Amino acid sequence: MRIKRKLERSIIKLEQRDGVLQVVGGNSWHSYFRDPYHLMLTIPWPGFAAIVAIVNIFLNAVFASLYLLDTKAIGGLDNIGFLESFFFSVQTLASIGYGVMHPDTLYANLLVTLESIASLMLFAVITGIAFARFAKSSARVMFSRAATIHDYNGIPTLMFRTANERRNNILEAKLSVYLMIDEVTAEGHMMRRLHELKLVRDHSPVFLLSWTVMHTINESSPLYGLTVETMERLHAQILVSLTGVDETIEGTLHARHMYAARNLMFDRRFVDVIHMGNDGHRYLDYRHFHETTEIL
Repeated sequence: MRIKRKLERSIIKLEQRDGVLQVVGGNSWHSYFRDPYHLMLTIPWPGFAAIVAIVNIFLNAVFASLYLLDTKAIGGLDNIGFLESFFFSVQTLASIGYGVMHPDTLYANLLVTLESIASLMLFAVITGIAFARFAKSSARVMFSRAATIHDYNGIPTLMFRTANERRNNILEAKLSVYLMIDEVTAEGHMMRRLHELKLVRDHSPVFLLSWTVMHTINESSPLYGLTVETMERLHAQILVSLTGVDETIEGTLHARHMYAARNLMFDRRFVDVIHMGNDGHRYLDYRHFHETTEIL
């Protein structure tokens, strides 16, 4: 049975979802049960709070049981049962110490010393993980739902849009775009290959609002000569990766997006989202961010 489970963990399922090849169960919090640190970083906040509460209750219950091994360990009350021992442990673990109940024997004092050490370690770990969760930089970067391919200056060009939803500055923003595709070697071996798509502009010193990304499809482009049908047959995907420095938190942020072959729209262009107002100022209208129009 153990060997069977080990073999099952060694097999990773790849599934086609909306034209995008994805790892089933990949990058989800419930896939980290064998990796507690990553589990605590990725589990939703209610789950994180529940785990902290369960560990706290369990640890207090363990120490409450240990206090009960000595009937005279806790002083201050006439009758000491499990409930009283439990709440004495809570006061000790949390360094509350109301003073009503107190350790009354050498055994109890040694146990309190051990519990105080456990308290320091427990709260240090919880505080560190909570800080790491808060400190994680989350990019709010929006990508257009589709990518277009049409002539630009007489040359077929792949285009898609990205926007900074926070409207603060992303410094030294850099975009990398790759074509992921199945290829068969001359020997007949199938391989998943990654080809970089050179961009007209892959770097922006300040990324504030919107950015139209362009890749020229010439003879040196990996997309040259490919049709949508061919790309679907070869499970082609376009991977977009954006990195930069969030000026507000002064931390590095990352964002990525995937375009499947079905997300490519030929002979269409994006609707302009920038227009001039009657007051002479420019306005950016995100309501048309994903819209495209046919090129006549």
